[in-house]
Amino acid sequence: MTKQKDGDSLTLSRRGFHGEPGPREKALLAPDPSLKRFKSPKESVRRIKMFGDVLTIAIVAGCCYEIYVRGSKKAKESA
Repeated sequence: MTKQKDGDSLTLSRRGFHGEPGPREKALLAPDPSLKRFKSPKESVRRIKMFGDVLTIAIVAGCCYEIYVRGSKKAKESA
């Protein structure tokens, strides 16, 4: 029976407690107008990632095309 109580106390200590934030926490979480110029670059990062993905696909397609062209040239020469 003590083992079960010890196990319960361990799981309770590892679990975070949730409570309503107090006035200090609410003030810290409120948007700060002086930080607006340091806006998160999520949109620009997403665009750069998308550009990189498109560029990668284009390079892979170009490599596959070159392999196909060289293979077809060899097939025509040997035929």
